[in-house]
Amino acid sequence: MSNNTKPTENQEKDSQENSQETTQDQQANSPQEDSTEENTDVENEAEASSSTEEKEDEHHKEIEDANAEESEDVDNASRHQILMKDYEAMSIDELVLELNSLLKSEKVQNIRDHVNQIKTEFDKKFNEIIEEKKEEFVEEGGNVIDFHYSSPIKKKFYQTYFDYREKRDKYYSQLKKNLNENLKVRLGIIEELKNMIGSGESMSASFQEFKKIQERWQNAGSVPKADYSTLWNNYHHHVERFYDFLHLDREFRDLDFKHNLDQKLKLITRAEELADEEDINRAFRELQLLHKMWKEELGPVAREYREDIWQKFSEATKKIHDKRNQHFEELDKDREKNLDVKNDIIAQIQKIANKDVSTHNDAQQKIKNVEKLRELFFKSGKVPRKDNEATWDAFKTGTREFNRKKNRFYKDLKKEQYENLKKKEELIKVAQEHKDSEDFKKTTPIMKKIQEDWKKIGHVPRKDSDKIWKEFKAACNHYFDKYHSQKKEENKEEFEAFNQKKDLVNELKALKLEGSDEEKLEVIKQFIEKWNQLGFVPQHKRYIEGKFNRALDQIFKTVDISRKDAELMKYQNKLQDLDEATDTKKIKREESFLRKKIDETKSEINQLENNLQFFSTANKENPLVKDVYTKIEKRKEDLDMWKTKLDQIRKL
Repeated sequence: MSNNTKPTENQEKDSQENSQETTQDQQANSPQEDSTEENTDVENEAEASSSTEEKEDEHHKEIEDANAEESEDVDNASRHQILMKDYEAMSIDELVLELNSLLKSEKVQNIRDHVNQIKTEFDKKFNEIIEEKKEEFVEEGGNVIDFHYSSPIKKKFYQTYFDYREKRDKYYSQLKKNLNENLKVRLGIIEELKNMIGSGESMSASFQEFKKIQERWQNAGSVPKADYSTLWNNYHHHVERFYDFLHLDREFRDLDFKHNLDQKLKLITRAEELADEEDINRAFRELQLLHKMWKEELGPVAREYREDIWQKFSEATKKIHDKRNQHFEELDKDREKNLDVKNDIIAQIQKIANKDVSTHNDAQQKIKNVEKLRELFFKSGKVPRKDNEATWDAFKTGTREFNRKKNRFYKDLKKEQYENLKKKEELIKVAQEHKDSEDFKKTTPIMKKIQEDWKKIGHVPRKDSDKIWKEFKAACNHYFDKYHSQKKEENKEEFEAFNQKKDLVNELKALKLEGSDEEKLEVIKQFIEKWNQLGFVPQHKRYIEGKFNRALDQIFKTVDISRKDAELMKYQNKLQDLDEATDTKKIKREESFLRKKIDETKSEINQLENNLQFFSTANKENPLVKDVYTKIEKRKEDLDMWKTKLDQIRKL
């Protein structure tokens, strides 16, 4: 579906139908002056006369209009019993479910207002989605003419909506047929009424026949709205003529007048009671029924009562309308509160929209925040009608500005990700070109470098991420598996040396020295010599050297030997490694390390000697002074040891 074209056509059709219905309502409910005859004792009731109709205020007109509409289809009155939910607060998915539920559980003629509101909210929300998608499409470089957007939820909604229209059209087609038939019946009744006047029958027989005609009229069914007003005026005109005819026999006329007066007084009483009804809408609907009975079911009353009872009925009607207007004013006050809430939400959305999106996480957090605010906006209730359009426009403007910045960020991010993709594809190409190389000395640095470069390159499009990583990893693993296999073969002797040195460490830990210090030192030297003879271990197994030195430290504690001599004996291991190493850089690094230690030790000695100046008058037996001298002596021993090690390195 492209650019929501089809729903727009449906909206236009519905708008045309509603416009036609409104026009018919206006025609049906336009006031018609009842014809009257002067100089007669029996006249039409006051509320139907021209003079009374001029006094009719907007309250009565509103009821007349509502009754005229419901007169066409009496079943429509039950639509008031169906709960009108807050469709604005519903999501698109919820609106679809609600429309489907109404169509299944209620009569099609009773849900027109509900369906119209649901469709209005659905189109409003869906059009907002379309605008967002269109902006994203254009932001990504697309031409607005080529924009297409289809949605399963929209298809589902309009499928249900078209089912509703089909059922509705079918119902109203049959209703129209029935209305026209009822119209013919009522026109026939009017003709019978016309022919009764001057028929020559007795007054008693004529009055009884008139009552039968009235009963048939009331049961004749609904007629088209377009004919409603004219038909009733025509009927009442001939009823008035009949009452004029009855002027010849006051007994029948006064009897009917009394009956009509009693019934209209009951209607007045009930209307006055409705002013105290808490449910305003219920009171207004019942008031409609009272007006309908007053006009359509009851005849005129004696002239002296007409103005008085109509005034009482009008006063009761006005009270209900005033109370209803007050109710709506209170609703508007509550909606003013909703307006404040919505304006606050709009301000929060605008605040988010005013800030640029910096990272993906920032974008995702803002999207969540805006979505929460959107949900609160729709659930915060209706606003006064005068503010509705402006509020909605402000809301759309804020969300649209945020979406534009979000889309622009992801457009730039996507561009960067595609550039990263190209860089990583180049690295994959290098990896695949070298994966079968057996020149390990030359190729290994290259393979390690492209692995480091890979880490430095940023994200790529998600759809490509897993694929290119697997390709790169497979090529690297292929090479390094071969490399490690080769190294493992080459380092077989080193692994054997590692295992032997590990056993030697365990043996040294379990050693119990006996004899003189010279004998003990001889045993230790044998261990060191045996260690050196075992040779190198693999690079990643060099930690075994530390274990061996720690074991030696424990052994030296049982022998009378200076710390310097013990350190120099252990240092022979390192000297041998450096002497046998092919990499001269290792010797230079060791020499640099020793020079640094010598300088650090000299500096510490100077600092300690300077500290002694603060104790120039103090006794050497002072604990603080004594501690400083002890530290100086220890640092001097260390300095001598570092210098000795440096001399030995220089001899290599």
